[in-house]
Amino acid sequence: MNMKPLIIGNIKAKYPIIQGGMGVGVSRWRLAGTVAREGGIGIISTAQIGYDEPEFGRQQIPANLNAIKKHIDKAKDIAEGGIVGVNIMVATKQYESYVKAACEAGTDVIISGAGLPITLPELIQGFDVKIAPIVSSLKAASVILKMWDRKYNQTADFIVIEGPKAGGHLGFTKEQIESITDFDFDNIIKDIVLYVKEFEEKYEKDIPVIVAGGIYDRDDIKHVMSLGADGVQMATRFVVTEECDASDEFKKAYLNAKKEDIEVVTSPVGMPGRAILTPFIERTKEGRIPVDKCFKCLQHCNPKDTPYCITKSLVNSVDGNIDEGLVFCGVNAYRLNKMTTVKEIFEELIY
Repeated sequence: MNMKPLIIGNIKAKYPIIQGGMGVGVSRWRLAGTVAREGGIGIISTAQIGYDEPEFGRQQIPANLNAIKKHIDKAKDIAEGGIVGVNIMVATKQYESYVKAACEAGTDVIISGAGLPITLPELIQGFDVKIAPIVSSLKAASVILKMWDRKYNQTADFIVIEGPKAGGHLGFTKEQIESITDFDFDNIIKDIVLYVKEFEEKYEKDIPVIVAGGIYDRDDIKHVMSLGADGVQMATRFVVTEECDASDEFKKAYLNAKKEDIEVVTSPVGMPGRAILTPFIERTKEGRIPVDKCFKCLQHCNPKDTPYCITKSLVNSVDGNIDEGLVFCGVNAYRLNKMTTVKEIFEELIY
């Protein structure tokens, strides 16, 4: 398969592979910088990115904003000129501050989902940053692109279509996740590719379409390219690499997972999420787990009635306390059976 470079405006990645953002703490500077060095686009998750900073216990948001600059700088130090970006959830408290911090730190791209990033074009004004919404349907793509067109006279630099096989938070209901077939998702991809052409013509620019969710090997990449996609976003594959920023115990949870261990769970974000079954997940099924401290992560989270603290559960897992943690993963995590490196993954996919 001949993989063409991924060109987004005035930036170019050698290969059309974006490493998906994984939080809390799974994709930070080491993973993103290495992916960028190998010719892909490395993405840092800003979700509670400063969880291990000394001031995080007292001042979560300042710790996160400082950590954004720290991790972008460190990623770029090892990227050897490669493209480094961030993933920022719209549901994040003080979303605007996170976007501005990433811009000021010199991020090349911002990918934004977990809500509709309606104000993103306004927030990046004055910075040469490429922006992409994450969408799961033609309707969502239409709402965002029409809004940006009407309100800002601007369009997306690229689009990420995330399907029901993705890890972490999903832009589908539980019923949709169970009912959408591969054929259905193929049609969603084709419909969005066709729809985006309207905005390419109006703005006289290419708007690459990137497909995410369940992309595991060369055949998957070849398939979505045949539907009109320009590239892929992959996350799960990069977890069991030496360069992944998560703990060894987190990586072992992937390596030990069986197909039946991967479930769609309820998240405090208000969306379904795909994760590995852990003792913690089993306890959430029995009832609410009281929250004794708010870490100021989500706009619409009330500690008094949230089913559990998502920050605490994600920090536990990334630190290696799997029994007390939430371990997000994609549908293909059970297929992983050995530790590898980012370089080896690229060699497998490209050559």
